[in-house]
Amino acid sequence: MASDRFQNALRRVPQSVPPIWFMRQAGRYHKHYQALRAQHSFMELCKNPELAAEVARGPVADFDFDVAILFSDLLFPLQALGLSLNYGEAGPELEPRLDANELRRLRSTADALPDLEFQRQAMRRTREVIPPDKSVIGFVGGPWTLFVYAVEGSHKGNLVDSKRSMGMYRAFAERMVPLLIENVRLQLDGGAEVVMIFDTAAGELAPEWFHREISADLAAIFEAFPGRTGYYSRGTQPAHLRNPRFGPGPLAGIGVDWRWDMPEALKVGEGVGFVQGNFDQSLLFLPASEFEGQLRSYLKPLMALSPEDRRGWVCGLGHGVLPQTPEENVRAFVRIVREVFQ
Repeated sequence: MASDRFQNALRRVPQSVPPIWFMRQAGRYHKHYQALRAQHSFMELCKNPELAAEVARGPVADFDFDVAILFSDLLFPLQALGLSLNYGEAGPELEPRLDANELRRLRSTADALPDLEFQRQAMRRTREVIPPDKSVIGFVGGPWTLFVYAVEGSHKGNLVDSKRSMGMYRAFAERMVPLLIENVRLQLDGGAEVVMIFDTAAGELAPEWFHREISADLAAIFEAFPGRTGYYSRGTQPAHLRNPRFGPGPLAGIGVDWRWDMPEALKVGEGVGFVQGNFDQSLLFLPASEFEGQLRSYLKPLMALSPEDRRGWVCGLGHGVLPQTPEENVRAFVRIVREVFQ
C-alpha cells in the first residue's frame, strides 16, 4: 500500500507527474482540523491514535495529496526525556529551560521510549484509514533543533542563547540521538515508508559549524535506517549537505526551502535521493488569479526539464502551510500541478 508517484520519487524513477505533499498539510488553515480542534486539545489530537489518524486523513481526503503525514509534534521527545511540555495559545511551552542541572536529570532512552509509543499506534491507525494508493510518512525533530527548543523555548531570532550554550550540546545529543533513533524505528514499525528529520533551526548554523558540531549526529540517524530517512532544514545551503555520509544509501532524500532554485536543487539531489519542495508558502495568500500566475511561473522552468531531469522531485512548499492559508489555493495548487505535467 503506497503511492506509486511517491515510490517512484524515492527510487528516482522518471515520471511525468510528481507526488505532492505539504509540510503541516494537516493544520490550522483547514476546516477539518478546526472542527476537531474545537472539541479536543492539541495534545489529545496528537496522543489519541484515532484522533491523530483522523487529522492526518482529512487533507488527503479533501485535497488529494499523495502522501499523509503522521499528525504529531517534534517536541514530544523532550517531554519523554523529562521536560514539562504544554501547548498554549502562543504555542509550545517547555519548562524548565535546559541548563546543566536539568541536563543531568534527563531520563534514559529506556525510560523515555514508552512515552513515545503513542506515535507507533497513531502511525498504524493512520495507515489503516488512508487509502491504499496513498503513502504515509513520519517525522522527528533534528537533535540541534530540539536542543534549541530546550534552551530557548523556540527557534526564533539569532539563537544567541543556544550558541552560547553549545558546551551542553554534546551531552544533550548523547541522550537525544539514541532516543530519536528509537523514535524513528517505532514510526517505521508502525507503517511509515520514510521518516523525515525536520531540523528547522540547523540553517542558523554556518556550514563549518554544522559539520563540526551536528552532522555526525544526523548521520547516525540516517545510517541506522539506510534509505528510510529524509532531511529538511529551513535556511540550509548546498554547503551544509556536502557530506559523504549524507549521500544516497544512508539518506532517502532532502527537502529544500523556498530560497533554493528547484532545478538547481534537483542537481544537488542527484547525489542524495528525492528532493522535496519548494513553492513559497506565503504566495498561497495571494488572490486566486495572482496565485495561479505565480504558481505557473514557478513551474515553468520545471516543465522545461525532461522527466529524467525531474526524477526524484516531490512537489510541495518551501516550509509548512501557514495558518489562515486559503483552502481554495491549496486545492488549486494540486489541480494545476497535475494538469501542467500530464
